[in-house]
Amino acid sequence: MRHIAIIGSGPAGYYTAEAAQKQFGEDVRVDIFDRLPVPYGLIRTGVAPDHQSIKGVARRYEKTALTDNVRFVGNVSIGSDISIAQLQELYDAVVLATGAPQDRELGIPGEELANCFGSAAFVGWYNGHPQFAELDPDLSGNTAVVIGMGNVALDVARMLAKKGAEFDGSDIVGHALDALTASKIERIVLLGRRGPHQIMMTPKELGELGQLDHAAPHVDTGDLPEEAEDAILEPGLRKSVALLREFAATPEHIRAEKRIAIEFAFFVQPRALVGEDRVEAVEVEHTRLERGRAVGTGEVERLPADLVISCIGYRTAPIPGVPFDERQGRFANDDGRILPGLYCVGWAKRGPSGTIGTNKPDGFGIVEKIAADIASGSLGRGDKKGREGFDAFAAEKGLDVVTFRDWKKIEEAEAAAAREGSPREKFIDIEAMIRAAD
Repeated sequence: MRHIAIIGSGPAGYYTAEAAQKQFGEDVRVDIFDRLPVPYGLIRTGVAPDHQSIKGVARRYEKTALTDNVRFVGNVSIGSDISIAQLQELYDAVVLATGAPQDRELGIPGEELANCFGSAAFVGWYNGHPQFAELDPDLSGNTAVVIGMGNVALDVARMLAKKGAEFDGSDIVGHALDALTASKIERIVLLGRRGPHQIMMTPKELGELGQLDHAAPHVDTGDLPEEAEDAILEPGLRKSVALLREFAATPEHIRAEKRIAIEFAFFVQPRALVGEDRVEAVEVEHTRLERGRAVGTGEVERLPADLVISCIGYRTAPIPGVPFDERQGRFANDDGRILPGLYCVGWAKRGPSGTIGTNKPDGFGIVEKIAADIASGSLGRGDKKGREGFDAFAAEKGLDVVTFRDWKKIEEAEAAAAREGSPREKFIDIEAMIRAAD
């Protein structure tokens, strides 16, 4: 019997567990650890609350979770409750599927000012992540600046622009729903260092900006390249640029009917956040493209900003005893192998790139490597204690482990507390989750 520990219960973790079942059949036991008492990682706390169809992928992971040889081990923090070295003593293979939960820093003066947030924190706030539930952004100002030109920036802009009934059917948490509905923000500026041909926005998410009740997207025609140049773009990006052209062509009287403007500001890069105690403006430098790279022109201006949200990417959280690539912001690895018996998968392996589905081949690929290492003899004889050993360890340490059965009780309680039209009202407090599980 082989024993595998997977750290992280998001898509990368569950795809890896599914792959292990298919590779080893009944000859494997998989324990999926998470520091929260609830599974699914970014499916729960990262995917936009109004994208319920995407969150539906959790049903696939539940099928894996309900099998006999895979179990969820929640409310266990790796590094404090148990170390990687201790896990390696108990399991034949340890796979880090921890994602990239930390914001990349802007690296400019002023980012410590109040009312400036990274997207991990802001998205966690409206998605009910316990770590960010008390963020309390001030939405009483006029202008929000969102730094970034990817789908996360679109999600943030869309959440800032929605009101009341537009959240029907979503699982946005109550405190964020109330705050966003009462928001006074009327101008949302999306900042990008490069131009329309370099955006990382997919057509579906971009198109949603044109369907909002109270907001309209604004694109300056002068920022758009000649339409003939769109022919060289890959099909998805070509569709996105076509949407930008539609936004630019919208008559002004139509845009004026919406009280909130979502402005695309291309060819500008932030140089500093300005303010006394809280952010008041963003100092930006205009750029031009040279061989696809943004180069500053020296032309500087200040954009008013009452709220700033940086959506420029994420970093994996280091774990004591695990080699880390500081420059890339992920675990140091050779195609998923870190050290003998220690592996990584998903964003923890490759950085924050790709879609949820990208993690499936990643998970299956790492299990093939584990199988190859078992065949070579480098992972020992298969005589480690696995979950039996961990259960003894947890009992000795007094760990309050949350099982998948416990999670189902939490899920039922969240569904019972949901407002009308919402699938759930998430617990935002770990102790409340554990009380519901008990």
